[in-house]
Amino acid sequence: MEIPKKKRINMPIHKTAIIDNSSHIDSLSDIGPNVIIEENVTINAHVKIMANAYIGKGTTIGEGTVIHIGAVIGHDPQDFSYKGENTYTIIGKNNIIREYVTIHRGTGVDSKTIIGDNNFIMVQAHLGHNCHIENNVIIANSALLAGYVKVESGVFISGNVVFHQFCRIGRNAMIGGFTGVNKDVPPFMLVRGPSAVRGLNLVGLRRMKMPIEIIRELKEAHRLLFRTDMRQEDAISEIKSKLFSDEIKHLVKFIEESKRGICKYKYQKDEFFE
Repeated sequence: MEIPKKKRINMPIHKTAIIDNSSHIDSLSDIGPNVIIEENVTINAHVKIMANAYIGKGTTIGEGTVIHIGAVIGHDPQDFSYKGENTYTIIGKNNIIREYVTIHRGTGVDSKTIIGDNNFIMVQAHLGHNCHIENNVIIANSALLAGYVKVESGVFISGNVVFHQFCRIGRNAMIGGFTGVNKDVPPFMLVRGPSAVRGLNLVGLRRMKMPIEIIRELKEAHRLLFRTDMRQEDAISEIKSKLFSDEIKHLVKFIEESKRGICKYKYQKDEFFE
C-alpha cells in the first residue's frame, strides 16, 4: 500500500520567529526559524530571511532580498556618541546578504545606512554606520567597511579588505584582497596593497562591455594621473583638455570632490619604465 505524501503547508512566518507588533511583514515574505524582528521594521514582498537572523528597529528591506543565516541587519552602531536616537537602515531590492554579515544603522538623529539594489554581500562582511552602497556591488568575505564609507555602483571588493571611515570608492573600481584603504579609490581603477593604484580595472570594464574607445581614454587618464611626475592638478587640467567622455568627466569630478585625497600609484623605478 502506497503511503500518501504529506501536503506541504506554506508557512511564510516560522512559529519560533519573534516579531514586534509594530513591524509590517508582507504576506509574500518568508521568515525562518528563530528570526528576531524589532519594532518599526518593514519587510516587503518576496523577502526571505533565514534562521537566526536579527533585524534591528527602523529597518526597511526591499522586495526580493535574501538574508542568510545569522546575519545582523540594522543593529546599534559601534559609535560612542550614539545614545539610542532614532536612526535607520534601508536595504533595497534583490540583494543577497550571506551568513553572519553585520550592517549597522546610522548614528546621528534620523541618519541612515543605505544599501541599494542587486548587491551581493558575502560571509562575515561588516558595513558600519552611515555607509552608502549603491547598486550591483560585490563585497567578498570578511571585508570591513568603517562608518560613512560610500561605495558607488559596479564596485568589486575582494576578501579581507579594510576601509577607513569616510572613504569613497568610485564606480567600477576593484579592490584586491587583503588591501587596506585609507584614501578615496578613483572610479574604474584597480587598487591593491596599502591604498595603491595598480592600473585600470580592465577585467571589470570588459565584463561590462565598456567600448574600447572609452577604455583607451581611461588608460590615458590613468597614465597622466599615476604614471608621470605631473602634479595631480596639472594632470587633471591635461585630462580636461583632451578627453571628453562621460566616464572621464565622472573620474575628474570624483577626484576634484575628494576630501581625503585619492590613492596614489606606488612603483619601483624599473616598473615605471616598463
